[in-house]
Amino acid sequence: MKLDTATIEKKLLRFPDWEYHDDAIHAEFEFENFKDCFSAMSRIAFECEAQGHHPDWSNVYNVLKISLSTHDADGVTDKDFKLAQAIEDIVEVED
Repeated sequence: MKLDTATIEKKLLRFPDWEYHDDAIHAEFEFENFKDCFSAMSRIAFECEAQGHHPDWSNVYNVLKISLSTHDADGVTDKDFKLAQAIEDIVEVED
């Protein structure tokens, strides 16, 4: 179920690296180098498969940009926050 803006903003208080716009939550992560970035992306990919939920993402050298939304709900749902939490956990380990 699509979350309303107030609910999304409240949930984002726990995710300081993320922001909400264009019906999605977005984050950008910078790593030491390309290898570290790609390593995190690989780990995130396995988590995405496990959850059956996939990001729109891009990578340039050591920067990973991620956007999460639930396409069949046409907006942000709890599935996006569940995946955002998993991504945060993976990125923290990489630090």
